[in-house]
Amino acid sequence: MASAEEQRLAALRDLLAARDLEALLVAGPENRRYLSGFTAREEMFTESCGFLLVTARETHLLTDFRYREWAAGEAREFTVTVYQDNLGAALAELLQAAGIRRLGFESAYISFRNYERLVKQTAEAGWQGEWLPREGLVEELREVKTPEEVAAVRKALRLTEAVFTEVAAWLAPGLTERQVAWEIEKRLREGGSEGVAFAPIVAAGPNSARPHHQPTEKVLRPGEPIIIDMGARMEGYCADFTRTLILGEPPERFKEIYTLVRRAQARAEAGIRAGLNSLEADALARDLLTQAGYGEAFGHSLGHGVGLAVHEAPSLSPYQERATRLKAGSIFTVEPGIYLPGWGGVRLEDMVLLETEGAQVLTELGFYEWAD
Repeated sequence: MASAEEQRLAALRDLLAARDLEALLVAGPENRRYLSGFTAREEMFTESCGFLLVTARETHLLTDFRYREWAAGEAREFTVTVYQDNLGAALAELLQAAGIRRLGFESAYISFRNYERLVKQTAEAGWQGEWLPREGLVEELREVKTPEEVAAVRKALRLTEAVFTEVAAWLAPGLTERQVAWEIEKRLREGGSEGVAFAPIVAAGPNSARPHHQPTEKVLRPGEPIIIDMGARMEGYCADFTRTLILGEPPERFKEIYTLVRRAQARAEAGIRAGLNSLEADALARDLLTQAGYGEAFGHSLGHGVGLAVHEAPSLSPYQERATRLKAGSIFTVEPGIYLPGWGGVRLEDMVLLETEGAQVLTELGFYEWAD
């Protein structure tokens, strides 16, 4: 039986042939792992652990000395080429040997500076083919998850929910956002997470009106909303989970907004199905919030795909340029929110697996009883 990587490479080659490409230079870290099994991750955009070259018949992983043994041990379907200071020369040699004239490259992951450098280096080494920028080829394959991938996401989500439950019980007035964020990260790692899927968001009081707030020394106080957005990473796959809490008796305004956000989320989860346009999916929640007078307070997309990256295809966006048809087998978030400057915000985020008959909610933790 073919390995997961062999099956993925065969599917990618079909895409390349359909798009009249002879080869693809893969630079995205999640795409590299998906196709090769090589698990190294970059800490900075200006560095790379390696590039994949996929042709109709060959697969190469180009990397430097630091990753030679690591790559050789994991990328079993790839020939590992170690370059010194000139990636372009090593690449040109492989392209010439394979007779490649039309090279696609992942333009979203190669900076303009590196693109110019590679074009110059390959030309100086004698390769005179075309560089063709492409986006979304491997991401298109990653969008539909295998049962093994779904199991890895579930594993990450179960740990995320377990740690959230512990931290929520530990919360108390006087703690700071940073203290809570550190407690989340510490417990995730102690629980077996390979790392955090993203830096935890802890946003208290007026700070919760900032959807991607970075934790500060702001002190948690009774009666103020507290948004906690967090996720573990297990076997390379991410979880993404958000709940909004309050310490003490919830004020009526909080209960009203929280209940409205929960209704919008439940409406979307019940109405999303395979084949639905992503604009229509977003509208399931957005229309309800707009009718209640909070349309402008919901300023981000309804959700996004989750897998090897915490943000990947599909996008459940209200914008036409991101529109797509939702595919069975995809995993994405459903996370409506209301954000009111000076007061705070409420966001509720579940992860769902889209099946033929509808969305299966993977998240198991519920909500305040008075909101259901």
